[in-house]
Amino acid sequence: MSRPTIREALIALEVTGLVRSRHGSGIYVVDNPPADTSPTGLDIGAFELTEARRLFEGETAALAALSITDDELARLETLIGDMERENQQNVVGEHADREFHLVLARATANSAIVGVVESLWDARYSSPLCAHMLERARRAGVQPRTEEHLVILAALRERDPAAARSAMRDHLARVIDGLLEATETDTIERARAEVEVKRSELARRVAV
Repeated sequence: MSRPTIREALIALEVTGLVRSRHGSGIYVVDNPPADTSPTGLDIGAFELTEARRLFEGETAALAALSITDDELARLETLIGDMERENQQNVVGEHADREFHLVLARATANSAIVGVVESLWDARYSSPLCAHMLERARRAGVQPRTEEHLVILAALRERDPAAARSAMRDHLARVIDGLLEATETDTIERARAEVEVKRSELARRVAV
Protein backbone atom coordinates (compact mmCIF):
# COMPACT_ATOMS: atom_id res chain seq x y z
CA MET A 1 0.00 0.00 0.00
CA SER A 2 1.10 3.58 -0.55
CA ARG A 3 2.35 5.77 2.29
CA PRO A 4 -0.52 8.28 1.90
CA THR A 5 -3.10 5.48 2.30
CA ILE A 6 -1.41 4.19 5.45
CA ARG A 7 -1.00 7.72 6.82
CA GLU A 8 -4.70 8.49 6.28
CA ALA A 9 -5.75 5.22 7.92
CA LEU A 10 -3.65 5.88 11.02
CA ILE A 11 -4.86 9.47 11.34
CA ALA A 12 -8.48 8.30 10.93
CA LEU A 13 -8.00 5.79 13.76
CA GLU A 14 -6.45 8.51 15.91
CA VAL A 15 -9.28 10.96 15.19
CA THR A 16 -11.91 8.36 16.18
CA GLY A 17 -10.00 7.62 19.40
CA LEU A 18 -9.14 4.00 18.61
CA VAL A 19 -5.37 4.50 18.69
CA ARG A 20 -3.01 6.91 20.41
CA SER A 21 0.34 8.16 19.21
CA ARG A 22 3.04 8.04 21.89
CA HIS A 23 5.94 10.39 21.32
CA GLY A 24 9.12 8.60 20.39
CA SER A 25 7.50 5.19 20.83
CA GLY A 26 4.85 4.47 18.23
CA ILE A 27 1.11 4.09 17.77
CA TYR A 28 -0.89 1.97 20.20
CA VAL A 29 -4.45 0.64 20.37
CA VAL A 30 -6.42 2.44 23.09
CA ASP A 31 -7.42 0.24 26.06
CA ASN A 32 -10.78 1.96 26.58
CA PRO A 33 -11.90 3.52 23.28
CA PRO A 34 -14.86 5.93 23.25
CA ALA A 35 -18.30 4.36 22.93
CA ASP A 36 -19.05 6.18 19.68
CA THR A 37 -16.37 5.34 17.11
CA SER A 38 -18.58 5.65 14.06
CA PRO A 39 -16.49 6.44 10.94
CA THR A 40 -19.27 8.64 9.48
CA GLY A 41 -17.71 11.64 7.76
CA LEU A 42 -14.21 10.18 7.95
CA ASP A 43 -14.23 8.48 4.58
CA ILE A 44 -12.49 11.32 2.73
CA GLY A 45 -8.91 12.15 3.61
CA ALA A 46 -6.74 14.96 2.29
CA PHE A 47 -4.66 12.67 0.06
CA GLU A 48 -7.70 11.00 -1.49
CA LEU A 49 -9.47 14.32 -2.00
CA THR A 50 -6.45 16.03 -3.57
CA GLU A 51 -5.95 13.08 -5.91
CA ALA A 52 -9.55 13.52 -7.11
CA ARG A 53 -8.99 17.24 -7.53
CA ARG A 54 -5.83 16.60 -9.55
CA LEU A 55 -7.70 14.41 -12.02
CA PHE A 56 -10.81 16.56 -12.30
CA GLU A 57 -9.33 20.06 -12.06
CA GLY A 58 -6.64 19.22 -14.60
CA GLU A 59 -9.34 18.72 -17.21
CA THR A 60 -11.21 21.75 -15.90
CA ALA A 61 -8.15 23.92 -16.51
CA ALA A 62 -7.77 22.54 -20.02
CA LEU A 63 -11.37 23.39 -20.90
CA ALA A 64 -11.14 26.81 -19.25
CA ALA A 65 -8.14 27.67 -21.41
CA LEU A 66 -10.43 27.60 -24.44
CA SER A 67 -13.08 29.97 -23.11
CA ILE A 68 -11.63 32.11 -20.30
CA THR A 69 -12.19 35.86 -20.66
CA ASP A 70 -9.77 38.71 -20.07
CA ASP A 71 -11.83 39.79 -17.04
CA GLU A 72 -11.54 36.30 -15.55
CA LEU A 73 -7.79 36.28 -16.16
CA ALA A 74 -7.52 39.64 -14.38
CA ARG A 75 -9.55 38.25 -11.48
CA LEU A 76 -7.22 35.24 -11.19
CA GLU A 77 -4.20 37.55 -11.08
CA THR A 78 -5.82 39.58 -8.29
CA LEU A 79 -6.56 36.42 -6.33
CA ILE A 80 -2.91 35.34 -6.53
CA GLY A 81 -2.00 38.64 -4.89
CA ASP A 82 -4.67 37.99 -2.23
CA MET A 83 -3.16 34.53 -1.66
CA GLU A 84 0.24 36.08 -1.05
CA ARG A 85 -1.23 38.49 1.51
CA GLU A 86 -3.14 35.69 3.25
CA ASN A 87 0.06 33.65 3.46
CA GLN A 88 1.94 36.58 5.00
CA GLN A 89 -0.85 37.18 7.52
CA ASN A 90 -1.25 33.42 8.17
CA VAL A 91 -4.99 33.60 7.41
CA VAL A 92 -6.79 30.32 8.07
CA GLY A 93 -9.26 29.13 5.44
CA GLU A 94 -7.47 29.63 2.12
CA HIS A 95 -10.25 31.91 0.86
CA ALA A 96 -8.31 33.31 -2.10
CA ASP A 97 -7.04 29.87 -3.11
CA ARG A 98 -10.58 28.44 -3.12
CA GLU A 99 -11.90 31.38 -5.14
CA PHE A 100 -9.05 31.03 -7.68
CA HIS A 101 -10.08 27.47 -8.46
CA LEU A 102 -13.78 28.36 -8.56
CA VAL A 103 -13.21 31.29 -10.94
CA LEU A 104 -11.28 28.92 -13.17
CA ALA A 105 -14.15 26.41 -13.02
CA ARG A 106 -16.68 29.12 -13.89
CA ALA A 107 -14.54 30.02 -16.91
CA THR A 108 -15.53 26.67 -18.45
CA ALA A 109 -19.14 27.97 -18.71
CA ASN A 110 -20.28 24.56 -17.45
CA SER A 111 -22.38 24.64 -14.28
CA ALA A 112 -21.89 20.92 -13.62
CA ILE A 113 -18.13 21.39 -13.52
CA VAL A 114 -18.52 24.36 -11.17
CA GLY A 115 -20.67 22.24 -8.86
CA VAL A 116 -18.15 19.41 -8.72
CA VAL A 117 -15.16 21.69 -8.06
CA GLU A 118 -17.12 23.51 -5.36
CA SER A 119 -18.14 20.23 -3.70
CA LEU A 120 -14.54 18.99 -3.71
CA TRP A 121 -13.42 22.18 -1.96
CA ASP A 122 -16.29 22.00 0.55
CA ALA A 123 -15.29 18.43 1.43
CA ARG A 124 -11.98 19.82 2.73
CA TYR A 125 -13.91 21.31 5.63
CA SER A 126 -16.91 18.97 6.02
CA SER A 127 -14.83 15.80 6.42
CA PRO A 128 -13.31 15.61 9.95
CA LEU A 129 -10.44 13.46 8.68
CA CYS A 130 -9.58 15.86 5.87
CA ALA A 131 -9.90 18.91 8.14
CA HIS A 132 -7.68 17.26 10.76
CA MET A 133 -4.97 16.46 8.23
CA LEU A 134 -5.08 19.95 6.72
CA GLU A 135 -4.77 21.50 10.18
CA ARG A 136 -1.65 19.40 10.77
CA ALA A 137 -0.28 20.62 7.48
CA ARG A 138 -0.97 24.26 8.42
CA ARG A 139 0.86 23.81 11.73
CA ALA A 140 3.81 22.48 9.73
CA GLY A 141 3.82 25.63 7.59
CA VAL A 142 2.05 24.41 4.44
CA GLN A 143 0.41 27.33 2.60
CA PRO A 144 -1.07 27.91 -0.88
CA ARG A 145 1.77 28.01 -3.45
CA THR A 146 1.45 31.27 -5.34
CA GLU A 147 4.26 30.50 -7.79
CA GLU A 148 2.44 27.38 -8.99
CA HIS A 149 -0.76 29.37 -9.49
CA LEU A 150 1.22 31.83 -11.60
CA VAL A 151 2.24 28.97 -13.89
CA ILE A 152 -1.41 27.97 -14.26
CA LEU A 153 -2.33 31.58 -15.03
CA ALA A 154 0.40 31.85 -17.67
CA ALA A 155 -0.92 28.75 -19.46
CA LEU A 156 -4.46 30.13 -19.39
CA ARG A 157 -3.26 33.43 -20.87
CA GLU A 158 -1.69 31.50 -23.72
CA ARG A 159 -5.05 29.74 -24.26
CA ASP A 160 -3.08 26.48 -24.18
CA PRO A 161 -5.23 23.56 -22.91
CA ALA A 162 -2.35 21.07 -22.66
CA ALA A 163 -0.15 23.48 -20.71
CA ALA A 164 -3.05 24.45 -18.42
CA ARG A 165 -3.83 20.80 -17.70
CA SER A 166 -0.18 20.04 -17.00
CA ALA A 167 0.26 23.08 -14.75
CA MET A 168 -2.82 22.22 -12.67
CA ARG A 169 -1.89 18.56 -12.34
CA ASP A 170 1.68 19.44 -11.37
CA HIS A 171 0.40 21.93 -8.78
CA LEU A 172 -1.92 19.42 -7.12
CA ALA A 173 0.74 16.69 -7.24
CA ARG A 174 2.98 19.03 -5.25
CA VAL A 175 0.12 19.64 -2.82
CA ILE A 176 0.00 15.88 -2.19
CA ASP A 177 3.78 15.82 -1.68
CA GLY A 178 3.50 18.75 0.72
CA LEU A 179 0.81 17.03 2.78
CA LEU A 180 2.88 13.87 3.00
CA GLU A 181 5.97 15.81 4.07
CA ALA A 182 3.98 17.85 6.59
CA THR A 183 2.48 14.82 8.32
CA GLU A 184 5.91 13.18 8.41
CA THR A 185 7.37 16.36 9.91
CA ASP A 186 4.58 16.44 12.49
CA THR A 187 5.46 12.91 13.60
CA ILE A 188 9.17 13.72 13.76
CA GLU A 189 8.58 16.89 15.79
CA ARG A 190 6.43 15.03 18.30
CA ALA A 191 9.17 12.42 18.70
CA ARG A 192 11.79 15.15 19.22
CA ALA A 193 9.62 16.80 21.87
CA GLU A 194 9.35 13.51 23.73
CA VAL A 195 13.13 13.04 23.59
CA GLU A 196 13.64 16.52 25.04
CA VAL A 197 11.26 15.75 27.90
CA LYS A 198 13.10 12.52 28.66
CA ARG A 199 16.46 14.30 28.44
CA SER A 200 15.32 16.97 30.91
CA GLU A 201 13.95 14.37 33.27
CA LEU A 202 17.20 12.39 33.15
CA ALA A 203 19.22 15.56 33.78
CA ARG A 204 17.16 16.27 36.92
CA ARG A 205 17.63 12.74 38.19
CA VAL A 206 21.38 12.80 37.55
CA ALA A 207 21.67 16.10 39.41
CA VAL A 208 20.22 14.59 42.62
